[in-house]
Amino acid sequence: MKSRFTANNNNVGDNNANSKKVFKTGVLLTNLGSPAAPTTGAVRKYLREFLSDPRVVEIPRLIWLIILHGIILRIRPQKSAKLYQTVWTEQGAPLLVISRAQQQKVAAQLQQKYGQDVIVDIAMRYGEPSIPSVLQKFQQAGVDNIVVLPLYPQYAGPTTASTFDAVSKELKKWRYIPNISFINSYHNNKSYINALANTVIEHLNEHGTPDKLVLSYHGMPELFYQWGDPYYDFCKITTDLLKKELLSRSDSNLLSEKLHLTDDFFVMTFQSRFGKAQWLQPYTDETLESLAKAGHKHIAIISPAFSADCLETLEELEHENRDIFIEAGGEEYHYIAALNDRDDHIQAIVNILAPKLNAIK
Repeated sequence: MKSRFTANNNNVGDNNANSKKVFKTGVLLTNLGSPAAPTTGAVRKYLREFLSDPRVVEIPRLIWLIILHGIILRIRPQKSAKLYQTVWTEQGAPLLVISRAQQQKVAAQLQQKYGQDVIVDIAMRYGEPSIPSVLQKFQQAGVDNIVVLPLYPQYAGPTTASTFDAVSKELKKWRYIPNISFINSYHNNKSYINALANTVIEHLNEHGTPDKLVLSYHGMPELFYQWGDPYYDFCKITTDLLKKELLSRSDSNLLSEKLHLTDDFFVMTFQSRFGKAQWLQPYTDETLESLAKAGHKHIAIISPAFSADCLETLEELEHENRDIFIEAGGEEYHYIAALNDRDDHIQAIVNILAPKLNAIK
C-alpha cells in the first residue's frame, strides 16, 4: 500500500539517514455564501440551508421548521432573487467573486513566504464551494495542518461558531485528524484596523468630510447577546479602535485638508434585522432617517463587519438605505466599499494567519 506521506532523505546515500516527513498546510478561508444563481429556486435552496442552521435561528426546532417551510420559503425566495439580480455579475455572486480574488492573492503571498507546501482555498458556510468539499480536497492533498480563518472580523455564534460546527462535522468522519488551528476573531487586529482607516481616509480625500460617519454592522437578535454572544462587544471594540486611529490621523498630512474630527462624528449602528424580535440597536435605517431629519445632509457609511461586498452591502447599504436617507431630507450619501481584495486587506489577512503558520514551521 502506498503511503500518503512523502519522505525525503536528509543525506542521499546514507543508509542510516532518517526520513523526513514533508508537512503540508492547508489554509481555509471561509465566508457566508450566496445562492448558485439569482433565481427563485436557487435562492430557496440557499435560504433553506442557511435558515435551518440552529446557530442562525434559535427558536424551538419544530415551531421554526413549520414557520420556515410553511411561510418563509414560500414568500422570501422570490423577493430575495430580485434583489440578487440587481447585484449579480457576469462572473457570478459578488461575494464569491471577491472571495476568489482574496484567496488567490493570499495564496500568492503565503507561498512566496512559506513555500509551495502551503495551499489556500476558499469555502462558503452555505452553498458552494462547501466547507466539506474543500476540506476533502485538503485531505486528498495530504494536508497535515489546517488553519481555518472565517472572514468575519467580529466573532458571532451564527457566523464564526457555525463555521466551526461545519468544520467539526466533516472532520468527525476522518480516520486521521490533522493539526487544526481555528482563528475565531480579528476585531482588534492592528492591520485590519489600519486597512479600514485607509479606506475612510481615501474617501475623505476624494469626497470631503461628511457630517457623520456611520459604522453599520450586521445585526443580531439582542437575546443572543444576553445569552453570552460577544459580538456586540467586539463591534464596539472595532469601532473604538477605528475611531482612535482616525482621530490620530485627522491632523496628519495623510489628509488633503486639515480635519479636526470629534467623537460625535462617529455613529455605530446595526443593519439587516429580520422578524419581529428586538435586535441590537440602534438600527441603521432608523438612524439614517433620524440624522437626515435632524439636518445632517452629508453621510458616509462603512460596514466593518463585512470582509467582502455582498447583497447586504451592495443592495441594502448602497441603495436601500441611501433612499431612506435622501427621502428623509439628506442630500449626499456615500457607501465606502468593503475591504474586498485591497492590498492592505490582503496583507492584514496574511498578518492574521502568520502566527499560526510560523508556529507550524
